[in-house]
Amino acid sequence: MYAIVEIAGQQFKVSKDQKVYVHRLATEEGSKVTFDKVLLVDDNNNITLGAPVIEGASVEAKVLQHLQGDKVIVFKKKRRKGYKKKNGHRQALTQIVIEGINAGGAKKKATKKETAEAAE
Repeated sequence: MYAIVEIAGQQFKVSKDQKVYVHRLATEEGSKVTFDKVLLVDDNNNITLGAPVIEGASVEAKVLQHLQGDKVIVFKKKRRKGYKKKNGHRQALTQIVIEGINAGGAKKKATKKETAEAAE
């Protein structure tokens, strides 16, 4: 079973017990997080596709740690002009582990009024 979920503006294909690095989340380490923007769920080749999201579906995860990514060097130069700029960047990341995928989208329970109308 896997799901495609939007986390911090990016889409990830996740499955249970998978570790994922996402952009920094504003939560404490060790806390649980629920993501509601589930775009697709595949449960043993039974695919549910959202338009744009699946109602009632969610992905639960636990925040393991906050860290920084590898350093990226940005170097700009224009030859024969004496122009050189060197800049570095380290992305702030959060490591999470997926604890469960709730497919949701289940049929809602019919009210008494709806069942009475269906019986007639």
